[in-house]
Amino acid sequence: MENLKVTVIKPKKTISWDDIKELWKFKELLYFFTWRDIKVRYKQTAIGILWALFQPFMTMVVFSVFFGGLAKMPSDGVPYPIFVYTGLLLWQFFSGALSDTSSCLISNQGIITKVYFPRLLLPISSTITKFVDFAIASTILVAMMVYYQYTPNLMGLLILPLLLLITFMASVGGGLFLASINVKYRDVRYALPFFISIMMYLTPVIYPASLAGKYSWILALNPMTGVIKAARAALLGNAPINWTLLLISGATCFVILIIGFIFFKKTERYFADIV
Repeated sequence: MENLKVTVIKPKKTISWDDIKELWKFKELLYFFTWRDIKVRYKQTAIGILWALFQPFMTMVVFSVFFGGLAKMPSDGVPYPIFVYTGLLLWQFFSGALSDTSSCLISNQGIITKVYFPRLLLPISSTITKFVDFAIASTILVAMMVYYQYTPNLMGLLILPLLLLITFMASVGGGLFLASINVKYRDVRYALPFFISIMMYLTPVIYPASLAGKYSWILALNPMTGVIKAARAALLGNAPINWTLLLISGATCFVILIIGFIFFKKTERYFADIV
């Protein structure tokens, strides 16, 4: 009887350069997962991908009526609808990616238990799909800037990829951590919506950070604060860009990304057993 060669694939407990090379090797699978998620999300819907416009637009309308109209929330000299929509674009990118990424392992349990591939592809693809939603929803912001006669300067356009990169790091890092926990403890899917709702009010989405006064440093602990403030400053010109705060946000999100990757790799070995 011939000796059979058996190959045993075990996940590493720490992240290494080999993980990056493996992700590149499976880049076509990453594209497949991303395209599949986009198609499944809008499959058998009446208006299809226009839902990516409807959600942020209607949220902006509600906030504008209640906070901008009735509560007279300040907006740093900017019309409240465009003020809040700029913040909503980045916040919904972050919150939507965090929510989808946290459940990506559970929703793909059939693949995880049968086929080997880098598990990192699933949370990354879940976050990449949010770029599509962001691009579609941004058309409303362009229309609003035309209506309110705001013209972004060159710096505003150049800084946008950096802001998206920082938001991407925060989303993937937090998503990796939550997805790993969600495999073992399904409480995450119940707690996360509440956590995201609370976090939105701790982020200057519907109000300016200056409203917190001497306690604005507390808001600065939230990495999305620097991103949203920089987006408004760059696109709307309501204030100079706070590069120090943006640097802190970027560094914080990078640390979150690294911690998320390490935690994901340490727990990856039991995903297929308990998912």
